[in-house]
Amino acid sequence: MRILLSVAILATGIAVGGAVPRVSELIQGALAAVGISKVQPPPAAGRGASKTEAPEHAGERGSQHDEKPGAERPADALEHKGGEKHAEEGLIKMQPEQVAGQDITLAQAEGGTIAQHLIVPGTITPDADRIARVPARVVGTVAEMRKRLGDPVRKGEVVAVLDSREVADAKSEYLTTTVKAELEKTNFDRQQSLWDKRISAESAFLNARAVYSEAQLRVDLARQKLSALGLNATEVSSLAKKDETTPNLSSLRQYELRSPLTGRVVERKVDVGTTVGGQGDPPDLYSVADLSNVWIELAVPTVELVKIKEGARVGIVPNLGDEDRRAEGKIIFVSPILNPDTRSARVIVALPNKDMTWRPGTFVTAEVEIAQDRVKVKLPKAALQTVEGKRVVFVRTPAGFKKRNVEVGRTDDEAVEIVSGLAPGDEIAVGNTFLLKAELGKSEAGDND
Repeated sequence: MRILLSVAILATGIAVGGAVPRVSELIQGALAAVGISKVQPPPAAGRGASKTEAPEHAGERGSQHDEKPGAERPADALEHKGGEKHAEEGLIKMQPEQVAGQDITLAQAEGGTIAQHLIVPGTITPDADRIARVPARVVGTVAEMRKRLGDPVRKGEVVAVLDSREVADAKSEYLTTTVKAELEKTNFDRQQSLWDKRISAESAFLNARAVYSEAQLRVDLARQKLSALGLNATEVSSLAKKDETTPNLSSLRQYELRSPLTGRVVERKVDVGTTVGGQGDPPDLYSVADLSNVWIELAVPTVELVKIKEGARVGIVPNLGDEDRRAEGKIIFVSPILNPDTRSARVIVALPNKDMTWRPGTFVTAEVEIAQDRVKVKLPKAALQTVEGKRVVFVRTPAGFKKRNVEVGRTDDEAVEIVSGLAPGDEIAVGNTFLLKAELGKSEAGDND
């Protein structure tokens, strides 16, 4: 009996011990329902975690136990990524072969000079040394007009032919005196031979010599008359011999007019059949101009004349049309006399015009260089770009290019002074910089996404 009683007591104790945890769980659930947080009893010393531990706490503890040593938490990764983005702001990564393939020109920032300019209006005119007229040197009638308006001509080229009695008389006189001089020379040679042999009288020899000398003088006078008319005596003799074979095509009355310079016919004043050279007749047939160089006449106010120097460079920009087209000339003359009406001095600029795009009569704006200032750093204007309203340049780095804000100062036609942001020796992009600006915009757009 005693043994059976002990077994019953042991079984009762085990049943009560198993029910106690459930009772505890029920009480804790009721407390949670009324808003009182759970109270976890500390685990018994030397024992594992209680089976009644909340699942969420178990999950947290399990994740903490599963985390590997040295692993980067998500928040830390975002913070590191943001710092890297901030460090690479304004950087354009580009390999050397990419730079060469896109023709991005590089140069070192260095000092130099910035020119100051005076802006004045001007008018293009033909170069007075390169314009000429084809005059009618004799009285006659226009027989041929071999050039039309705008045709190119070469120096010495025949541009017109006149039919002139004056020319015919001059040619005939030369040919007649030449023939007579040849006859008198023959007679003089014969008389000299007879005199040497003492066959004829001395008076006959002296008379023959006098007549021959007079004939030579008449030939010289006739040759000079041809030269005054612009005719060549040798050519006249050749044409006379040619006329002997073609008598119906006599050239005695023909007078050829030649261009005095190489250029273009810019004015034609007569037509075929017009009488020229006489009183009241047109004095010229053509105007020929060489427009490969032109002049620009500037009107400079009196107060600015002290700044204008002969030899100064001048930038030329057309007032209308292609404002991007520019040219550079040089001052060749500054008049010492003022215009009494405008109180301004006449200033002449010589301008090359190889492509014939600068036409006389065009109004232009001239930028006259009046001074040059030394600066520590200057760059070509093509090196500058505007990003977010700020002037920037792109500095070469081992990884590519880095955007750098700069402050600009004085400018001229081609360069700009850099006041701050660059130092002499910095290597920057000076050509095709718009490509770098485009790449910078793409990278910033990608970062924002």
